[in-house]
Amino acid sequence: MTRGPARAGAIGWGLALGTLAAAGLGAGFHGAEPEPDSLRFTDITASSGIDFEHQNSPTTQKYLIETMGGGLALFDYDNDGRLDVFFTNGAQLLDPMPAGRSAVKAGSSYSNRLYRGNGDGTFSDVTGAASLAGSGYAMGVAVGDYDNDGDADVYVTSYGPNQLYRNNGDGTFSDVTPAAGVAAGGWSSSAAFVDYDNDGRLDLFVCRYVDFAFADNPYCGERRPGYREYCHPRSFGGMASLLFHNQGDGTFRDVSEESGIGRHVGKALGVAMADYDGDGWIDLYVANDSVPAFLFRNDARGGFVELALPAGVAVNEMGVAVAGMGTDFADYDNDGRPDLVVTTLSGETYSLYRNTGGGFEPAAGGSGLAEASFSYSGWGTKLVDFDNDGWKDLFVAQGHVLDTIELTSDHIKYAQPPLLLRGRAGRFTNLGGAAGSDLRRTWAGRGAAFGDIDNDGDADVVVSNCGQRPYVLRNDTGGRHWLGLDLVGAPSNRDGLGARVSSLTASGLTQHHTVSTASSYQSASDKRLLIGLDLDRESPRIEIRWPSGTVQRLTDARLDRMAVVREPATSAPAATR
Repeated sequence: MTRGPARAGAIGWGLALGTLAAAGLGAGFHGAEPEPDSLRFTDITASSGIDFEHQNSPTTQKYLIETMGGGLALFDYDNDGRLDVFFTNGAQLLDPMPAGRSAVKAGSSYSNRLYRGNGDGTFSDVTGAASLAGSGYAMGVAVGDYDNDGDADVYVTSYGPNQLYRNNGDGTFSDVTPAAGVAAGGWSSSAAFVDYDNDGRLDLFVCRYVDFAFADNPYCGERRPGYREYCHPRSFGGMASLLFHNQGDGTFRDVSEESGIGRHVGKALGVAMADYDGDGWIDLYVANDSVPAFLFRNDARGGFVELALPAGVAVNEMGVAVAGMGTDFADYDNDGRPDLVVTTLSGETYSLYRNTGGGFEPAAGGSGLAEASFSYSGWGTKLVDFDNDGWKDLFVAQGHVLDTIELTSDHIKYAQPPLLLRGRAGRFTNLGGAAGSDLRRTWAGRGAAFGDIDNDGDADVVVSNCGQRPYVLRNDTGGRHWLGLDLVGAPSNRDGLGARVSSLTASGLTQHHTVSTASSYQSASDKRLLIGLDLDRESPRIEIRWPSGTVQRLTDARLDRMAVVREPATSAPAATR
């Protein structure tokens, strides 16, 4: 069942917003609505100056790590108001890997890469100056200001030790991993900065995938006619994910066991966060590969209770565990409750779980998502209002995990085009190439990050491809009004991660967002919110529920620009600038 636009009462603002029209704010602009297929994206990679190429270092041994990277981040590392791009990269693998050897970044081609946004649609490689080249076989990245000093810090996950880079505020980063105590180990995939205990400091959640070792790599595939393929994750044991508590002195404490996170062994590839039950505490959803997913409900006492099965999100509607890879936790039907989307392997269809208030119900079949995704394998994903019409659309980076899939299938391809679905009133329409010829091209898509790289008020997309160059998709849709919010917390964490933002437009459409840099697959997106206002010309009513418990209401934000919103010391309304 789908729902139409939620009205003022759904947000819980009562009479104040119920009298919006009477206050003279209901006379929005009523011009001709753009056509439903008016989303338009242009691949600007060639002119952007981004010359990165992901190195997965393929071997005849078909080590599973070769096909699982890589991630990327969109964030403003130097606080100049322009988004920058960071790519994780692989490392050199020998064929075969000798016993006891680790993968190393043998030369600059294997370096992780940071590109600084120049403000004119181009980027400059500043990896060396920033000291972010890294070491080891990197997988994913998380971004957050863990020390609350106003600069975005970077956490890189890997097969092997992970690395935490503290932003020095002068364009450089320092590797503080040993002192911080967050090296982890094993095979880490996605990660998320999250203030799970609402103490004003960002903690760190780390997904871990399978128990893989070069020395224990089984032969998978057909020995005759003689090709080898990457093994299914069932060939390997699982691992428990990790939770690190921020101690406030530059160090973290591993609280995986005491929090309950470490008691659940999975094969985690994606993580997303939201307060799904509305109790004021951030919960975590973990997409596992071919084993049941996890829904960690925050118990408000420093721990988590795993409730995926009773909540209805552990398996698909057929009762089968899917190959969960990318995920997002967002309100696609504008009813005030965050829903879940999970990308999977071809033949499974992507999963969509609608939050009913008492649990979740499968919604992929009735939403249009199932039929659009059956033949594809999805990775990085996010629910984003690309056309600013007030309804979240869905983007998925796609590509099969097996580079040999075309030897056994006559209809499934290794390289696949991205999926773009236009959302409206709880349903999705597959736009395909109608959103631009560049969306017909095929890649081995993996990570995807989202943010407004040209500061024109709509979300753009950057996708990292396994063993290939990335692509930068500029959103050229335009035509509708928008409002941007850049939250600055105090006493909440400075990034405002976990804040819940609700908006009510002059025409009566409500929207709900959670401030987060996590979701997708092994990637981090811009923390700034873009709220689509459709054709309304009046400022919307905004309510922000900060992690500290402070409730802030705004009515004076100017349209078609980014507003910096600072958390007040009390719950009284505060101004924007």
